[in-house]
Amino acid sequence: MLKKFAVPILALVLFILQSQSAFACGGLVAPNGSIRLARATTLVAWHDGIEHYMTSFAYQGDVSNLGWIVPLPAVPTKIEEGGAWTLQRLAIETHPRPQVDQFAPQAASNASGAQVLQRVKVEALNIVVLKGSGQEVLNWVKSNGFFINNETRDHLLAYAQGSPIFMAAKFDTTAARARHQLQGDGTPLLITMKTPHIWVPLEVLALDGQEVQADLYLLTDMPVNTSDVGAHVGQSAVGTQIPGAPGFQLAFQETMNDSLFHDLSTDRNMGWVPRNSWLTYLTLDAPDTTVTYDLGVSSTGVIHLAHFGTPPLAVVDRAAGPTLPSWFPTLPLGTPQAALIMLILLSIAGTIVLAVRSKARARAQA
Repeated sequence: MLKKFAVPILALVLFILQSQSAFACGGLVAPNGSIRLARATTLVAWHDGIEHYMTSFAYQGDVSNLGWIVPLPAVPTKIEEGGAWTLQRLAIETHPRPQVDQFAPQAASNASGAQVLQRVKVEALNIVVLKGSGQEVLNWVKSNGFFINNETRDHLLAYAQGSPIFMAAKFDTTAARARHQLQGDGTPLLITMKTPHIWVPLEVLALDGQEVQADLYLLTDMPVNTSDVGAHVGQSAVGTQIPGAPGFQLAFQETMNDSLFHDLSTDRNMGWVPRNSWLTYLTLDAPDTTVTYDLGVSSTGVIHLAHFGTPPLAVVDRAAGPTLPSWFPTLPLGTPQAALIMLILLSIAGTIVLAVRSKARARAQA
């Protein structure tokens, strides 16, 4: 009997959570300043060279011509409807609670020089993947009904220096009304790309004069850390701030449990979710003037930030604080402090012994 009602109860809980928080991510552009980003929520999963980037597009405001532009690290291999409850389920996991075909008609013009790589329609979103220089992409979006202010223009040009790939989405309000979608309702997008490491554009959330509020979930093969030293010595980064990013904190981390895996992997188009993975939750609450960076995760699981416009593949090359020598072993997460201190003392003692022996051999040979 309990199993019979499990799915309806879960659906009801997720519906309530969704009504409390509208999700969004990306740079919103509209004919006036009445649009505001809701709190941005994004899931980024990386495994075996494949990045799954999932976000839910939503808005606050009442306009008939609303668009969204976001830089991408690579040409997507697939763009499709994302999971119906995945983002909400992740919110439950990291915030435990008590038990209870074409683009818009204007898109016919492509005289800008930008190359249209893909056209996809997901629910009420018309999506186009573009490739071109910053000016070519600017010309394309302007000729296709996007409103670009000076700030958006400058940021788009900066991002184009790092990657020529962009995704432009336009919210079809007529189709939204026909689907009974209300203002702020989210349309989850799932973008699949081949990338050597995780890359997440964050500066696109920094709209002029608005507080940046974002939730970022990562699914990775290993624990994620905020420093190279922490990653090597096996110390948890939960509760620590990302270096150089005020208001950006790693708030939660755990291995994928059976319940979470079942709920995520059985969601719409989410069968790819890896069973043996780590879930990391990062929260960002900061003034727009301080969010000038994008995020990457290195092969050792260390978070790196770099100024927006840095090529996606180069973000992890930036040093993120003190580093340990390459020979230093990587300890399992949760290594006790006593064991860590003992290892360090043994390493120091070993170094001293080797140095003394070297000097003794040198004297003997002399």
